[in-house]
Amino acid sequence: MEHKFCVVTLFCLLFLSPLVSCQLDYRFYDATCPNLTRIVQSGVWSAIANDSRIAASLLRLHFHDCFVNGCDASLLLDDTGSLVGEKNAPGNKNSVRGFEVIDKIKSTVEEACPSTVSCTDIVTLVSRAAVYFSGGPYWPVPLGRRDSTTASENAVREQLPSPFEPLENITAKFTAKGLDIKDLVVLSGAHTIGFAQCFTFKTRLFNFRESGKPDPTLDASLLQNLQSLCPNQADSDTQLAPLDPVTSTKFDNIYFKNLVNNSGLLQSDQVLMGNNRTASMVFGYSKFPFLFYRDFGASMVNMANIGVLTGSNGEIRKNCRAVNKKTTA
Repeated sequence: MEHKFCVVTLFCLLFLSPLVSCQLDYRFYDATCPNLTRIVQSGVWSAIANDSRIAASLLRLHFHDCFVNGCDASLLLDDTGSLVGEKNAPGNKNSVRGFEVIDKIKSTVEEACPSTVSCTDIVTLVSRAAVYFSGGPYWPVPLGRRDSTTASENAVREQLPSPFEPLENITAKFTAKGLDIKDLVVLSGAHTIGFAQCFTFKTRLFNFRESGKPDPTLDASLLQNLQSLCPNQADSDTQLAPLDPVTSTKFDNIYFKNLVNNSGLLQSDQVLMGNNRTASMVFGYSKFPFLFYRDFGASMVNMANIGVLTGSNGEIRKNCRAVNKKTTA
């Protein structure tokens, strides 16, 4: 197999993530699939037009894939008789969505460029388009990732950060992936769009830390609204609440303003204000949206290069839900 030559320029050395593999290339598909970006953007635009929530879901899908054994599209694999995938693991089941959007875009890409573009690269490009079409930044994405041939339900349980974990645990999971505390704060800003199910924050409303009372740090008016939306009964667990009630479909820096005002929905978000280092970053992003946009793109590149497969590793799946069938000579 012919390997792409990666030119490391002064720009790369100064501004790009050290995690970017030299086998990833900003022009990887220029010759083999020149319309790739247009196809992806068209698919994402259509999806958002049909469902305003899907932008956040597509961004989250990318995060949930990358944090489990690296960015390799393992999350997209359906269960089979010999493979228990990641879709039904805690944190993903009845939560992660957008698989049909990826399927549709992959089908269009396959028509234009058969067996050329990995599902992993498609997911990476889709997440960028989802942010951009929601009013957020646009950043350059190095490409050339390949798809895994395996998935791991247990790895989801072990590696995926949870909204119920303390900041120290979440930080450790980021560090284990080669990301730092700045990446954690910046990528948490993805919660400027989207919704969360009531069960992910309900203890803050009624029984914070087994106290039998609400979280005393939660803004009073927000608390009242959330208690009405998510009453203290099991049948409200799957109700949805906006992560940013001010501009739930617009990618902006209001998420950070909410944290400053004790209006973060998830405990794992609000705890960023309980640490001097993370709180200072939250204050900065709440005041200067252009800094958040700049740093978000950089952290997304960092995340998109966790544990990537390149060269002859992995494969280029023809169907993102299934490993390619082996052919015999």
